[in-house]
Amino acid sequence: MQLSPDIGLCAACRHVKVIQSARGSFFIMCGLAKTDPRFSKYPVLPVLRCLGYEPQLEEQNQQQ
Repeated sequence: MQLSPDIGLCAACRHVKVIQSARGSFFIMCGLAKTDPRFSKYPVLPVLRCLGYEPQLEEQNQQQ
């Protein structure tokens, strides 16, 4: 799934997880929140600055 750049840095971050609810809603989850309390599990969008931001690898871009 291609994420909209409107959500900010998360759209291109390697730690992003896209969660879909049973009702079809989509949520952006930060994978860093599992191990680091500085990060919000579901960040307020758009994320314009983030200490944990790491660009996705090319193969990750194609899988989402």
